[in-house]
Amino acid sequence: MSDPRTPVFVDELLACMPGGAAGLGSATAYPHSKVFWQWLTEQPKSVLEKAQQDADLLFRRVGITFNVYGDEAGAERLIPFDLIPRILPNAEWKKLERGLVQRVQALNAFLQDVYSEQRILDEKKIPKELILGNEQYRKQMQGVSLPRSLWAHIAGVDLVRAGEGDFFVLEDNLRVPSGVSYMIENRKVMMRLFPELFSLNKVAPVEHYPDLLLKTLRSVSPEGVDNPTVVVLTPGIFNSAYFEHSYLAQQMGVELVEGQDLFVKGDRLYSKTTSGPRRVDVIYRRVDDDYLDSRCFRTDSTLGVPGLVELVQKGGVTVCNAIGTGIADDKAVYPFVPDMIRFYLGEEPLLQNVPTYLCRRKKELEFVLANLESLVVKEAQGSGGYGMLIGPKASKAQLEDFRAKLKAHPSRYIAQPTLALSTCPTLVNEGIAPRHVDLRPFVLSGKTVSMVAGGLTRVALKRGSLVVNSSQGGGTKDTWVLHRA
Repeated sequence: MSDPRTPVFVDELLACMPGGAAGLGSATAYPHSKVFWQWLTEQPKSVLEKAQQDADLLFRRVGITFNVYGDEAGAERLIPFDLIPRILPNAEWKKLERGLVQRVQALNAFLQDVYSEQRILDEKKIPKELILGNEQYRKQMQGVSLPRSLWAHIAGVDLVRAGEGDFFVLEDNLRVPSGVSYMIENRKVMMRLFPELFSLNKVAPVEHYPDLLLKTLRSVSPEGVDNPTVVVLTPGIFNSAYFEHSYLAQQMGVELVEGQDLFVKGDRLYSKTTSGPRRVDVIYRRVDDDYLDSRCFRTDSTLGVPGLVELVQKGGVTVCNAIGTGIADDKAVYPFVPDMIRFYLGEEPLLQNVPTYLCRRKKELEFVLANLESLVVKEAQGSGGYGMLIGPKASKAQLEDFRAKLKAHPSRYIAQPTLALSTCPTLVNEGIAPRHVDLRPFVLSGKTVSMVAGGLTRVALKRGSLVVNSSQGGGTKDTWVLHRA
């Protein structure tokens, strides 16, 4: 087993990042961030504080809020936004881009395979029971032919930088990946507040993402459809990501619908409009599988469309991402993605996984139990930073609680070393200080594989925290990819 000790973290803008606000004048910026850092150090504190207030006001006016499930107050919250961008040189981004495209192509090949020939299972590259016995594997999709054989049309891949500064893939988000609206609005706010910085730094654009998304969705319409109609399917206004659903529909110029707005008739799907039924060819769905069709999944669901699965089987409509895609982003399947790349593409992975222990394996479970205080333990199907243990920060009671859970249901968990995520200078109450960050670029798969140069940078605003999720107190930053470096 590998050593679970925490590696030394790196800062992404500064070669020497102090532990707090004091001493910033002695910090040395990396070449790609020198122009920005010189500008930042020349700004009075009052200017930055006023800009932060203006940014918060702009976000409130646009309505960029989210709800936290289980919050008794039920209040909508602003996701905290940090004015100091994350900056990546062009050469580093190009390397990331190649690795992300490779990974998503392999994941799509895997999904096509496990719902058809299952070659990778027959050749025992992945345990058959891990896939076919998984609740995310949807038997209803077995043998279904999809346009361009694509299942994951929108992928959000979470990346972390650790150790010597290399990027690692932390997890793949293929069901209903969220956060892209914050990526776009972060950029719009920064351009409004500091327009001069974008010409000075030659920052690559991200605002055209909705155009790329619509082009991707239209390119996977059912066979024989020349001018496809696309809709965004939302669970409704009480969903935590409803802002993003309505935002993307508006930006693409397509209809935002709920399940009750759609119905199946014959071999087609229609939306109800004031001028009568309108045919729908592609659904960008933001509803989980279990709620999509009460005839196949949860019988009590009112969020989906009865008969939708049968219509997909017939090829009458395309659902993006496809039903059953969740099997490829299960955390217990994640360790096998490098094997998928070798199996389907005949290539070595360009991006590495974080070392991962499958607790379903006896020896790996024993190792995890013996090193629990040094590891991060996650639910295989968990998300949002919930249901996880960060060993070094856990109390004795929390450690014992997870020890009991692991012994009772080992197959439900995976474990990873506690990575010290890279940091970025961040504007906090005491001034400018390092805070841990991750990155979620968005990869679109249609007629071509495309992505904008950037992504959603999430930042853990609490000092020392490694949890960047907004529901756990994290914030976001604008992500700059430079043309000139």
